[in-house]
Amino acid sequence: MGKSKQVGNHKSGKKKHIAKTWKTKRRTKDIDQIHADMIPGNAAKLLKQDVDYDVTGSAQHYCLHCARYFVDLKTMKEHFKTKIHKKRLKKLREEPYTQAEAERAAGMGSYIPAKTIEVHTQQVEENMD
Repeated sequence: MGKSKQVGNHKSGKKKHIAKTWKTKRRTKDIDQIHADMIPGNAAKLLKQDVDYDVTGSAQHYCLHCARYFVDLKTMKEHFKTKIHKKRLKKLREEPYTQAEAERAAGMGSYIPAKTIEVHTQQVEENMD
């Protein structure tokens, strides 16, 4: 008698691609999407949102640069001091990548260095309600 071929293993009934769900679990907005949110008209809408009880902190405390909601003003101020927020501000200083830049990189034009944009942490209004 020869060995029998193994058909499956003990994990056959479970999710096989769990690593993909781990990678996308904490997915945030991309840098170019945040640049679009930083346009003054869009920023005003995001910072002055209506009360939404399905969102953390009822959507009243939002970090525009990190695209995150916070429970209260204190935690948002603490977030402004963190390394994650400071790294995001540094990334946002670069101008977003455009189609024109892609064409220049492919040899369809002259090289123009990327511009830097002045980005500061948003101002927080403290309500004494």
